[in-house]
Amino acid sequence: MTSPSLHRSFLRSPKTLVTLSSHRIISFNFSKNPNQQSFYSSRSNFPFESPSRVQKLIASQSDPLLAKEIFECASRHPNFRHSYSTYLILILKLGRSRQFSLVDDLVRRLKSESYPITPTLFSYLIRVYGEADLPDKTLKTFYTMLQYGFKPLPKHLNRILAILVSHRNFVRPAFDLFRDAHRHGVSPNTHSYNILMRAFCLNGDVSIAYHLFNKMFKRDIVPDIECYRILMQAMCRKSQVNGAMDLFEDMLNKGFVPDSLTYTTLLNSLCRKKKLREAYKLLCRMKIKGCNPDIVHYNTVILGFCREGRAHDACKVIIDM
Repeated sequence: MTSPSLHRSFLRSPKTLVTLSSHRIISFNFSKNPNQQSFYSSRSNFPFESPSRVQKLIASQSDPLLAKEIFECASRHPNFRHSYSTYLILILKLGRSRQFSLVDDLVRRLKSESYPITPTLFSYLIRVYGEADLPDKTLKTFYTMLQYGFKPLPKHLNRILAILVSHRNFVRPAFDLFRDAHRHGVSPNTHSYNILMRAFCLNGDVSIAYHLFNKMFKRDIVPDIECYRILMQAMCRKSQVNGAMDLFEDMLNKGFVPDSLTYTTLLNSLCRKKKLREAYKLLCRMKIKGCNPDIVHYNTVILGFCREGRAHDACKVIIDM
């Protein structure tokens, strides 16, 4: 009887995979000629008892090409049909090893063999192309979904947008996809807008980001705190602190509760512009609005006063702590 340490262990040589189980030893030779494949088993002519067993065997392999060999060996057996999960596992393994031609082949086989296409498949494809730093193939995945008769979900759109805008040369294609999504029945949500607004702000195109922000209201999409913060941070980077404060007031009037990072952004900008009185007032408003200042907020204002030689005012802030 095989020892527990060898139970379900898998060993590979250049030509042979050996599977050891508690009841038998199975080996099969991998030949370059498909017609010369040979299988040996002490209990059956076919070493793979069920799709679930093949799935576990493939999932256990650290070598993606070996996993693909196992997949093909099982596929050649009459009446054997892989589980959908096996395809997904193998696609992820091959994608992460940059075997993209093999990934494309598996996707085509899924369709030709009439497997049900689910959102998970495209989530996997987007993930592997994103991890491989391939924005062009990531973008193509959106249209591949349409070709397969599958309407992308907002989460697919957002993941693709996030990958595209991480590459400076793909911000414009991301914007084109964003505008094109409506024609394909995909409605961008608040997160979609945030992704593009942040990208344009980081590129210095604050006016485009502000245009997108206003567009949200026209399309009845409710902004969140992050929308406001993205714009305020961009305005502060351009020393447009008055515009940032106007947005802050608008956010309060609409019932939003600013978070700690929003206050940090505004306090830093006000102090840099030497608007210390406004900074101190904002620090006091934090408590009223339910966001207790921390050491970072206090230090920002204290240092602002100190840089201007106003030690007395700095001491007052320290007393307030």
